Amino acid sequence: MSKDQYEMGGYNVFEDLGLPNAKDHLVKAQLVFKIDTIMKERQMKQTEAATLFGVRQPDISKMLRGDFRQFSVERLMRFLVKLNQDVEIIVRPHRDRNHAPALHVS
Repeated sequence: MSKDQYEMGGYNVFEDLGLPNAKDHLVKAQLVFKIDTIMKERQMKQTEAATLFGVRQPDISKMLRGDFRQFSVERLMRFLVKLNQDVEIIVRPHRDRNHAPALHVS
């Protein structure tokens, strides 16, 4: 492929890369993005976040660099609650026949 050619990826880069549990990785990445955004808005240091979340600073550093395998979706949602965010889980019937049911973070 020349430098002028490219292939359009899908909605989920983890799926495009062929990673197992791609949908889970995407949800975690979206939650970590929210955590990172809030930390930046508050000018919160990683050490402060680590104390608030009850983890070590190197774990926060890894998480913010994309290595978040050690954290479950539930734990990341708890981090958001500790950042004074409401986290809602809404379950409703799937109605889009063109796409499979999925988890969304907004």
